[in-house]
Amino acid sequence: MRVSRRAVAVRVEGIVQGVGFRPFVYGLATRLGLAGVVGNDERGVFIEVEGGSAPVEEFLAALAGDPPPLAVIERISTRPAAVTGRGTFVIAPSTACGDRRALVSPDVATCDACLRELTDPADRRHGYAFTNCTGCGPRFTIVRDVPYDRANTTMTGFRMCADCAGEYHDPADRRFHAQPVCCPACGPRLRFVGSGSAGDPAGDPLARAVRLLRAGGVLAVKGLGGYHLAALATDEPAVAALRSRKHREDKPFAVMAGDLDEARRLCVVDPAEERLLTGPARPVVLLRRLPDASAALSVAPSVAPGNRWLGVLLPYTPLHHLLLRALGGPTVLTSGNVSDEPIAYRDEDAVERLGGIADAFLTHDRPIHIRTDDSVVRVFRGRDLPIRRSRGYVPHPLALARAAPRPVLACGAELKHTFCLVKDDRAFVSHHIGDLENYETLRSFTEGVEHFRRLFDITPEVVAHDLHPEYLSTKWALDQDADLVGVQHHHAHIASCLADNGAAGPVAGVAFDGLGYGTDGTLWGGEFLVADLAGFERVGHLAPVPMPGGATAIRQPWRMAAAYLDLAYDGDVPEDLDVVRRNAGRWAAVVALARRGGNAPPTSSMGRLFDAVAAVAGVRDAISYEGQAAVEFEQLADPAVDEAYPCDLAGTGTRFTVPGVALVRAVAEDLRARVPRDVVAARFHNAVARVVADGCALIRQARGLSTVALSGGVFQNLLLLGRAVTLLEERGFTVLTHHRVPPNDGGVSLGQAAVAAALDRA
Repeated sequence: MRVSRRAVAVRVEGIVQGVGFRPFVYGLATRLGLAGVVGNDERGVFIEVEGGSAPVEEFLAALAGDPPPLAVIERISTRPAAVTGRGTFVIAPSTACGDRRALVSPDVATCDACLRELTDPADRRHGYAFTNCTGCGPRFTIVRDVPYDRANTTMTGFRMCADCAGEYHDPADRRFHAQPVCCPACGPRLRFVGSGSAGDPAGDPLARAVRLLRAGGVLAVKGLGGYHLAALATDEPAVAALRSRKHREDKPFAVMAGDLDEARRLCVVDPAEERLLTGPARPVVLLRRLPDASAALSVAPSVAPGNRWLGVLLPYTPLHHLLLRALGGPTVLTSGNVSDEPIAYRDEDAVERLGGIADAFLTHDRPIHIRTDDSVVRVFRGRDLPIRRSRGYVPHPLALARAAPRPVLACGAELKHTFCLVKDDRAFVSHHIGDLENYETLRSFTEGVEHFRRLFDITPEVVAHDLHPEYLSTKWALDQDADLVGVQHHHAHIASCLADNGAAGPVAGVAFDGLGYGTDGTLWGGEFLVADLAGFERVGHLAPVPMPGGATAIRQPWRMAAAYLDLAYDGDVPEDLDVVRRNAGRWAAVVALARRGGNAPPTSSMGRLFDAVAAVAGVRDAISYEGQAAVEFEQLADPAVDEAYPCDLAGTGTRFTVPGVALVRAVAEDLRARVPRDVVAARFHNAVARVVADGCALIRQARGLSTVALSGGVFQNLLLLGRAVTLLEERGFTVLTHHRVPPNDGGVSLGQAAVAAALDRA
């Protein structure tokens, strides 16, 4: 009996290029005896398949249910096609015309199959630092254009040898159309270059790098998205030298452990953290350190001074695996830059900028097209809490609940800067740019925007920006030829949390951060909003206090302590407080400045309140990196303490204030009574958590809202976040927190984009 044939045309969209999707389709179709064609184009993957009805149905089911591990399928559409009588299944050459919707994969950590080759003496790629396949390797950092083909990557200058070409063109091989495919005969090569040397010293580059690190040197290592600076994590003089040369006084360094077992010898690793450490993105994961007494391996004190947490990552390139195995111990691996600059990624620029820091360079000749720093993630209640979303995650788009009517560019904030481009229902949040405070980071921002526009074929018609007139991103936005939308900073935070959770609001939004420009021209930061994507109302906030010296008060938290204590004690601050004694010579002048209100702008910032209390508690009078006092104050707190300072909100759910001065006075009185500082820190955190719950209860009473969105950099504090979420849930609230973008300013661009799209729909 003759079997009737059926033909179907299939369109697959998502991350389906560069992840082995075409060979998967080819293998599936040939196994089922189907004929047809598969190829890449500007929208993703197109397929035409024909054969018996049952095999076609099986093909379609497997296509959706069992794709390659790295594929992210957004949608599959099918339509009937004409039966052509094809006898074979073929892979068509890529095409590129029309509206681009193809996605580019993030960079992917080395897979197990490539690791086996790397360590197999009989394999031709044994010990080769650039081994990759369709299941791993560089993607976003090398791609110049789409479709994702070798000619559109920085691998175009490396002509494949016969062996690599055979793998590349064999549909049955796992390197079929792996665009970065290479081997020692034809691909990139390592070089070891001494600082200031233009040559390539004799000897194996990896062995020379290992010898330098073991001798206490600092090494610049070219990675996927830029240069890192490395030193043996167990060598205190080496780490201290790196810290001094990099001008990074206290901020912790990340540590690369050789494997999961080594990470467990340093820190506590729970199942969710293990998933992150070993997953394809391989971010830096913030882990709780083992006490020195129980740790099987100790890192140098200068790695993370006084910090109970350690940022740990595992090797994600063959070069990392080779280096860590040869060293036999963990290494510091920190961004290749001087503090506050973006990571170096061009070779000549790296030599110029890092030559005074590194003793030598372990580099190679594969160009990096777009700089991409390491991602940083914490775990909160078993879910990801991104701190920095970059390598391994970008440029994977975030799906919006509703499509934007017109393409949007959101220019982000200033600190921890990202931008966001939106087309239809896809939001492309950029890699981490850095603090947008100088020409180098501004250039990185503008170059990144142009790259994303070209890669995803987006011409923005709407440009969203922060309200702060002095942000470089705002000034740049105002020069663009597009419809401009100013988005208040804390509204953007709440909108970011809504978009992160696929929600539209309205919600009771709590936005706690350092500073943001308010609609009244003052500096906000301790805000209770009733908000949806299209708008917001400020219904509550921390009572404003002066910031003596403006930005200087951020760098010197004792100034905020002086302003708060002066208000808390009506000008008669007890002289027995240690913070007063430590700053006795300048106390009166700063208090006078706060009272005059000249260079002392009022702020409702929760971040500045944390600074003030940290200084009163003797944690830190001056900081060397953003949020340092608050970070250390969180770590001081005893999590076993349940008591909280009283803090009665003044007003109703339509307008209320939080009297931060009452909390500062309570802290001061406890310290005068010699209450242990860890108890004081815990009582303060618990009080702020209760303020969150009490404020949201007032809003629910007045507005009937039972969903809360928590956002802003202060909610990176896991102690505060955990206590606040628990109290809110105990009172029957549904609580939205971040899990795809950071709660800090790295997520603001997504919020700006979501607001602009919502307003464009209105």
